[in-house]
Amino acid sequence: MRIVDTHAHLHFSHFKGDLEHLVGRFSSDGIEFVINVGIDVDDSTESLNLASKFSSIFCSVGVHPHEASKVERDYIQKLKKLAESPKVIAIGETGLDYYRNFSSKEDQKRVFQEQLLLAKELDLPVIIHIRDAYEDAYEMISKIGLPNAGGVIHAFSADTSWALKFIEMGCFIGIGGPLTYPKNISLKNVVRAIGIENIVTETDCPYLPPQQFRGKRNEPAYVRFVVEEISRILNEDPKEISTQLLQNARELFSINQ
Repeated sequence: MRIVDTHAHLHFSHFKGDLEHLVGRFSSDGIEFVINVGIDVDDSTESLNLASKFSSIFCSVGVHPHEASKVERDYIQKLKKLAESPKVIAIGETGLDYYRNFSSKEDQKRVFQEQLLLAKELDLPVIIHIRDAYEDAYEMISKIGLPNAGGVIHAFSADTSWALKFIEMGCFIGIGGPLTYPKNISLKNVVRAIGIENIVTETDCPYLPPQQFRGKRNEPAYVRFVVEEISRILNEDPKEISTQLLQNARELFSINQ
């Protein structure tokens, strides 16, 4: 089985003690590549530094909605400078999060809009975080538009009708560990409805581990449990499913390795 993790945070402190060992296992774990995701300018710089050390890791640069109120005036220019690296293959994660509101809704919307425009300018796909804000996020994307390269709704947590709306806009749906939770019937229904051609796999590690590892650190290798659950839901062979998911990720992020 060949797998891909399109959303990881391997530069976080959770991996400080064994990162080299973990990356060294990528090949034996069947991992083709990982996309390491930035959450603010400094964090995005760290993400790029990590990606620059390993051929199997790429990265995105962006500002998470939690950090929106903290941005400096020139943050877009700084993200744009980072994106000059061939290792940067997306903008994000950006979006709206009204569940915690660590930043004001006004700041979140402003920073989300500015990053959508940056992604369009650079024609890089955008990694979008939405929590308890699907109406506003959909309205903003509808108004501003996506880059030609498209995007992904990371850690999708809404229902099938929302999934189909975002797919129609040109987004993939990011599916990770929560799919394996027995009570998450809604997400299982989403997968069943949208089909394999609209999904990319992710972990959001160190967070959101699959059912087998709940309460423990998540890591890229655990994508295989997500693939197996998708295969079970769609009643398809796991190897064929993993091949299509890998193709989807390569298409979205223009990765040919």
